[in-house]
Amino acid sequence: MSDRHRQFLSHLFDTAVRAADPFEALKGRLPAPPKGRTVVIGAGKGAAQLAQAFEALWPHPFEGVVVTRYGYAAPCKTIRVLEAAHPVPDAAGLVAATALKDMLRDLGPDDLVIALICGGGSSLLPDPPEGLTLDDLQALNTALLASGAPISVMNDIRKCFSGINGGRLAELAAPAQVHSFVVSDVPGDAPGEVASGPTIPGRPDPADVLAMIESRGIDLPRNLMDHLAAQKPAPQAPSSNTETQIIASAAISLEATAEAARAQGVNAWVLSDRIEGESRDVATVHAALAQQAAQTGFPYAAPVVLLSGGETTVTLRHKGRGGRNAEFALALSLALEGESTMHALAADTDGIDGSEDNAGAFIDGTTAQTMRENGVDPQAYLQRNDAYSAFAAINALFVTGPTGTNVNDFRAILIGDPPD
Repeated sequence: MSDRHRQFLSHLFDTAVRAADPFEALKGRLPAPPKGRTVVIGAGKGAAQLAQAFEALWPHPFEGVVVTRYGYAAPCKTIRVLEAAHPVPDAAGLVAATALKDMLRDLGPDDLVIALICGGGSSLLPDPPEGLTLDDLQALNTALLASGAPISVMNDIRKCFSGINGGRLAELAAPAQVHSFVVSDVPGDAPGEVASGPTIPGRPDPADVLAMIESRGIDLPRNLMDHLAAQKPAPQAPSSNTETQIIASAAISLEATAEAARAQGVNAWVLSDRIEGESRDVATVHAALAQQAAQTGFPYAAPVVLLSGGETTVTLRHKGRGGRNAEFALALSLALEGESTMHALAADTDGIDGSEDNAGAFIDGTTAQTMRENGVDPQAYLQRNDAYSAFAAINALFVTGPTGTNVNDFRAILIGDPPD
């Protein structure tokens, strides 16, 4: 891929990330100061940056603690920033979960809780219910990540194995008022699905969760299944002390990206901000849409960029390296092989695709053949879920480092050339 095409696609990605900038997202949204204390809690891969933004915007007294993924911390003057493991929880997450709960004890009706929530919080706040351990939650997350289940299903399941998720932090904070500011990384932007909704009232019926597990063939250890079977439907938690705002999302970022493309003379077609499904299958559909647009000029003539967001999944068949965006890109490179006008980028807006050090990968119509010339069979690497290694072999990984936000997948397929 030429530097010109890489730079254009990278610019679109940067635009999507800037549209979810924590400071701009929070500015003008914070409530009036309370009569009592202001307590800040937060969890997710962009929680530290949200905490930084809050400190810059809030001129009144406050205290707080947030947890983020290892390597994603940012310096704060007052709010304590903890780090823990993602996507499989660790002992540091247990410490963080206790710290957040401790902040919410003994609050009164004149106190205010500011909750800064973004993707990744589910694994960063492990809080096993009585009878379960951290080992159990690690087994749960490992099974869910390998299952190929959509994020909404995974988070509904997680809510049944947590003392925090499903609004339990808001219940602990009552009667204090809880204002949640959510950076959405889930298709459809349902706030209770982001980080499994620690401050958003609402939990699924255990019988429905059991049906989800059985219908998808998710293999959970016996003690987890016994814990689920013993649960009764949760009473509807009161929501009178909670207020929730989505402050950044894939939809907002994609629209900003489309405007940036048009400003450079490139038409933009936003397919959807809520695409789910197997990464390799989603890639096949995207390829078909791109080929149709190239051949017919519908709905826009080239140069045109197809944009989409959401969260795809990968059903692990082998233990290769790579996240869902690299897998999408590898499948796309096969579907678009020989298409000389096609260039694409698939990346995670948090800067980390799965558990690797890349955000995603670049492809064009020559990518698959270039891999073969470098001793890489792209189809074989796709079958063993080893997309990272395939792109590393041809220097096509997209590496940004942590971005400080997370509005999920970003996909851009450029047909034609950007203007000089």
